This record gives sequence, C-alpha cells and structure tokens, in this order.
Amino acid sequence: MPDNYDNLSREQLISLLRKRDLARRLGLVWERDEIEHERLLTDEIPLVELDSGLSRGAGPWNDLLIEGDNFPALRFLRAAFKGRVKCIYIDPPYNTGNRDFVYNDRYLDADNAFRHSTWLEFLYRRLSLARDLLREDGVLLVSINDENRAYLELLLSQIWPGGRIGSLVWRTRDSTSAKDHNFSDVHEHVLVWAGESFNFNGADKTQKKYKNPDGDTRGLWNIDPLTLGYNRFERENLYYPINNPKTGRWYPCDPDLVWRYATEKTNTSIIRTETMEEWIRQDKIVFPIADEERVVIWNSREELMASIKTGDVPVSSKKKIPLLREDTPDLDFWIGKPVGFGRPGFKKHWKDLRSYTNPLSSWISRQSEEWEEEDCVVIKTGGAGEGTNVLQELLKEKVFNYPKPPSLLRGLVDQSTGPGDIVLDFFAGSATTAQAVAELNERDAQVAREAGESVPERRRWIMVSSTEATEDEPDKNICRDVAARRLAALNLEYAYLRMRSAPALFDGRGLEESWLEPSLQLLLAALVGKPAKGGKLAWLEGEDSVVVYVRELSKALLDELEAYEPSAGKTAIIASFQPGPLKQRLGQKPDMRVLALPDFLVKNLASTGHKP
Repeated sequence: MPDNYDNLSREQLISLLRKRDLARRLGLVWERDEIEHERLLTDEIPLVELDSGLSRGAGPWNDLLIEGDNFPALRFLRAAFKGRVKCIYIDPPYNTGNRDFVYNDRYLDADNAFRHSTWLEFLYRRLSLARDLLREDGVLLVSINDENRAYLELLLSQIWPGGRIGSLVWRTRDSTSAKDHNFSDVHEHVLVWAGESFNFNGADKTQKKYKNPDGDTRGLWNIDPLTLGYNRFERENLYYPINNPKTGRWYPCDPDLVWRYATEKTNTSIIRTETMEEWIRQDKIVFPIADEERVVIWNSREELMASIKTGDVPVSSKKKIPLLREDTPDLDFWIGKPVGFGRPGFKKHWKDLRSYTNPLSSWISRQSEEWEEEDCVVIKTGGAGEGTNVLQELLKEKVFNYPKPPSLLRGLVDQSTGPGDIVLDFFAGSATTAQAVAELNERDAQVAREAGESVPERRRWIMVSSTEATEDEPDKNICRDVAARRLAALNLEYAYLRMRSAPALFDGRGLEESWLEPSLQLLLAALVGKPAKGGKLAWLEGEDSVVVYVRELSKALLDELEAYEPSAGKTAIIASFQPGPLKQRLGQKPDMRVLALPDFLVKNLASTGHKP
C-alpha cells in the first residue's frame, strides 16, 4: 500500500479500493495479484481427447484416467459431474521447497512477506471448483504435512465455511530422527471437509462385551463408568456418597471424577434426568459382588486417619488414587459404616444404545501398533514406505517418489463411500486412489459371493494425473508411464483421456473427432443423468430430456427426427454442426430445441470456473 495517497490518480484510487474490497479480512490473507489468472477461464474451453491405444477394455467406460493439468480438467469435470461425486481425496504439493514435484512443490519464497501466496492461490482455484463436484453428502479429504496444515485449514474455511469435520492424524513412520530443536516430526494430517448430511460409515457395534449374567429381562448389558470428567469443586452437587440398599455398604465419590447423576437430596427442580436413587431402584446401578468385595468399618477417626495415611482406603478404578483423604469433607461420615472397596458402575442395556455404529477414530495408526480400542474404528496403514514397495512390486522398478500407501486410501475411501459412488483424485500421481477403489470393489464382491448375495454396484473412479514434464525432461509423462502402467498391471479397464482446449469462439469445423466424441459423451450423459450406451452417440434418454447428437445430416435422419415424438413431459435437445436445416424442419415443434454444436459446447464449458 502506498504511503501517500495525494499523488494518486482517480483510476489508481479506484483500483486500490477494488483491490481492498477483494481482500479477505478474516483468517487467511494472501496476495492474489502474484500470479496471472488462468486465461483458459475466458479464452478457451476445456475438452477431452480419447486415446484408444492407452485405454483398456471396450467403452463406454465407468472409470476415467485423465492426463493433463488439473485446473482445466476440473473445469471440464464440473460441467460433466457437478454434484455427483461422493468422495474427493487429494495429496497436493506440500509447499516444502523441494523440487521433487513438477506441480512445483516450491512455491515458498522465504523473502516474500506473502511467501505462501502462489501456493495458496494455486490451491484456492482448484479447490473452489472441486467443491462444486461434490454431492450434498460428499466429503473432501486432503493430505497435508504439519508445517502447512494451518494455512490449508484457513484456506478451506474460506472456500467452504462451516464444512470442517476435523482432521485425521497419520503416523507416517516409526523412526524418530530429530530435526531442528531436537523435535521429531513423524506424522501428517488428512483434513476433512464435508456436507451436513455426510457421515463416515463407521462399523457395526458388536455384542462381544454385552452379557446377561443375572438374567435381566431387559436383555444384554454392559457396565459403563458412572463418573463425569469434573472434580468436586466444579460439580459440588454431584459429589456425595452412594449406598447399596441391598447390602448397606457405602461407596465414596471420586473427588476428581464426580458421579454422573445427581442425588434426590439435591434441589430436584434442577435435575433433568433420573436421580441416582431412581437408577438404583430400576436396578441400573451395578454394585460389586458382595462375596468378592473387601469391606472395612472404621470405628474411630483415629483408625480412619491411620488408613488414609497408609493409603489403605478405596481407590479410583484406573489410576488407583485414594478416594478418602485428609481434606475430604465431613470425614466423620465414614466412621462406623461398612465401606466397600469396589466401584459401582452403570448397567447399559444393548437395546438402549442411541447408535449401533462405532465412529471413525481421528487416529490413523501404524499396523505395527497395538490398538485395542473397541468403541471406534481405526484405519491402519503400513506407513509411507508401503506405497513405494507396492508400486515397485507392480512395475518391477522404482518410477515414482513417495506414493501414498494403498492401505491408507482403502481405509479413507471405505469409510467415505458405498456401492455406486464416484471417487475423484485430481492430484492422482501414480493413481494409488484408483487401486484402493478397485481393491474395495473386489473385496465387496467377494463378500457378497461368499454370502450368496448379489454383487453390489461398483464404486467408480476418476483420476487426473499430470505429465510432470519439465524443460529438462520434456518427454516425462507420469500419467502415461506410471499411473496407466499401474492400472494395467492391476488388470483394470478405463478410458484414457487427455486434456485439450479449443477457442471459446469457433465455427465448430476442424475439431478432432477424438476430442469431440468423448467430450460430448460425458457432457450429454451428465445432462440426462445416466451414461451413454453404445460406441457412437445418437440418442441419450433421461428422466426429463432426450439429447440427440447429429453427426451427419441426411434426408432420412431429418425424416426420422420430424416423426419423433418425445415422451410426455420430456424435451428433446438436438445438437448438430448443421442447425439450419434442422431448425427449418423442427422449429415448430415445442418439445424440441435445436442447438448448434459449438453453442452447446460453449454453453456447457466456457464458464466452468470461478473468477477471483
């Protein structure tokens, strides 16, 4: 900002005000003028070219591998798949200053006051488009290192306010080599942003811990803790002794973890749930087994104080901290009463559970870790080295640095999707995400076959992978030479598409057939809500519309179209390079619209982007 505004012209002041209006005032601020806005947004429209030689299987394909820059790819996908993707996972450049990535993972300029600006703007434009691809119950999962997590979270909060679910912490390696300040960095994060209706799948609770040893007519039950995470000073009304009316024994309250329920001796007007006495009457409080519990009676204060000094008093369940101390209020209350050394618990019945699904834990553990948590689902992974080993075994050589482990992606996709869902990775690299989706599909199919059930619908995947070519390596092509080879080694079928672009204003002549056909296939299928069938486009019928692509106009085709009557309530959209004759013959039919094919493409692709 200038120090003196008096010498600025009117135009300069207006420009300065506009710039200030566009600046973000809360949270993250970055310099948006540092890089030029992609001119593709206004000058060109994105198209895809089908490479039949690199594609596998016969079309139409459910799965897509797209070679090229992910910004135009996202613009195209936004037109064809807007609101249809369930899960997006990306592993973007980490802005570390390394030169291993040709998305140029070196956007950091240590001498720049806005030194993260280029990296942030790079991600802002892509993530803004990506959000539009997600369903209302969709989820975005983003891997990031600890150094840049805070920046990326603030960026996502600006793109998607209120969408933050949390973050998963992934322990990437076992080694503990120290970095600066004698600090060892052994973890990364997976940030989670999602729609309100999204839920991780979790896992069904098991009844393993639920028994019914007393023949309770209410069914299976388990013992839950009867305490809350407050001390006696924070919740005075929940600090009191409990009596077992069947045995007459008394149980002291933990001064650091008070009881979960209030007593009837409290002002009942402020009690919102059943009292402790009511739960006891309902046989919902489980007291220690009488014959197995130690019981002590202190006949004098001296006896009680002697036990307190030696620690021979009831203790807390886990930390074994004494529950009767010298500063315990009304210490004389415990003299002459039978005091049980066990701890009561709450009888939670299986039928009363609010949910029968265990949630996903935020901790992603190593497979070598012992993790016995039974009340949540824990994703386990082999660590960063697993990805390299798996890819090297498939391709018989080391051709890609730091691929993510398939076990990590399997866990994330498994928790985020179901049958028939679409999974997108637009920083796909070696296409680990596609492998993870394919393995989950095969697992689900195998489970269904073993159970004698029908095989569920496959999850679909879309991978966008760059060539990563540079001036030093102009022929480098990660998508073709790594991702496609991995998928071929896995015997997967997919369409290999290559991003192309065409001027936003053109007469429609001379477009490569290999560009036109797949672009129309995907766009028209998106408009009618289902994929095209057959090798050539002709008729695509959906619930509300019919789209017809007229490749070559003939008298016979004109007669056929004139005689065609769309089903009641449907509109026929006719797209052709020769709209004139069609409009003359069909223009009077109210349920038919004729569009010039270039107009159709421009209408659906030219504005597929977010302007700053």
